[in-house]
Amino acid sequence: MDGELVNCRRCPRLVEWRERVAVEKRAAFRDETYWGRPVPGFGPADAALLIVGLAPAAHGGNRTGRMFTGDRSGDVLYAALHAVVLANQPTAVSRDDGLRLRGVRVTAPVHCAPPDNKPTPTERDTCRRWIDEELRLLSPTLRSVVVLGGFGWQALFPALADAGWAVPRPRPKFGHGAHIVLPPTGGGSALEVFGCFHVSQQNTFTGRLTQAMVEAVLSDAGRAAGLLPQ
Repeated sequence: MDGELVNCRRCPRLVEWRERVAVEKRAAFRDETYWGRPVPGFGPADAALLIVGLAPAAHGGNRTGRMFTGDRSGDVLYAALHAVVLANQPTAVSRDDGLRLRGVRVTAPVHCAPPDNKPTPTERDTCRRWIDEELRLLSPTLRSVVVLGGFGWQALFPALADAGWAVPRPRPKFGHGAHIVLPPTGGGSALEVFGCFHVSQQNTFTGRLTQAMVEAVLSDAGRAAGLLPQ
């Protein structure tokens, strides 16, 4: 799946933007070779906990080729994962920095960096095939999901319904600390879904979201997934 994903060119606006950024670069990274392609999910293929963001950052994942790697959002997320013993180190700077996640996979509903960090509804829907496939592959082991931000929350629930979990109507509202248990519609296991404000600079720099708040959500989700002691 990841091999097919990194060659996707279905969204002309996103293809143009991700490749232009990879050529123009940011001054601080002018000597680096940017990834400039769709960014696949990161983490083990049998993860019990899935973290869902929004999309790669232009000079983060679009530069490094790994989700939440090389930007301030990733600094907060991976430091929190390390603090709750779900990552082997607190930093994420490149694909070969030795970072390993324990039972956790990180993905997004949109896999290309969008202008202004704002994918269109059409781009979200076009990229839907990848989250559908990721959920299908993870469904035997997946027990909990942490969704970072309202965009991911809205994008994920239709995919969860199609993947075999019963989503109530009306759909649950997003909020930090939101928590809902989705029963399986077939013979699988229930899935616990947790909401967390996005680890964006806008949220973390203003104090709306602290690392302690992220750690608390990750701890709850880790326990629900059986990765942390009750």
